[in-house]
Amino acid sequence: MKRSSKAVRIAANLGGAAVFLGSLAFLLPSLLGYDRYVITSGSMTGTFDVGSIVFDKPVAVADLEVGDVITYLPPESSGVPHLVTHRIAKIHRPARGPMLYRTKGDANPQVDPWEFQLERPVQAKVQFGVPYAGYVFLALADRHIRMLVVGIPAALIALMSLAEVIKALGAERPSARPRPTFTTN
Repeated sequence: MKRSSKAVRIAANLGGAAVFLGSLAFLLPSLLGYDRYVITSGSMTGTFDVGSIVFDKPVAVADLEVGDVITYLPPESSGVPHLVTHRIAKIHRPARGPMLYRTKGDANPQVDPWEFQLERPVQAKVQFGVPYAGYVFLALADRHIRMLVVGIPAALIALMSLAEVIKALGAERPSARPRPTFTTN
């Protein structure tokens, strides 16, 4: 019984350490000013494969150059309703009006069919990526997997707590007292 109890404590400590490190890895980039995005298509394959996480930092739009990889929302007319991470292929600086941008996925043969403006003074620019780490976030987006990730550890903690309560109640039980004996003279 002692060996299994020690193994359970070691497993619980390792699980706690894994949760702590995972939480730290999840929170630390935000604390350092990075936004993170999961690559969900193959348009940047070779640079950032599907399932990679890219870490972006806001930079001044005026500092963007051809060749920079940015994460942006394409114009509504493009029909693309989600963020895209592509490389700037062309910056058109008209005599009047805002700059216009064209992007291209590294694995795509053609530039994106839309031209767009960047409305805000800063833009998310990719600083680095971590291959395949995004699959964790993609998995956690599924409700059933999230329930398992939360439910299994919660159930284990509840069972361990219940075992401790039962053990403590067993230790507090009064031992059988000997019956007093009466003697007569």
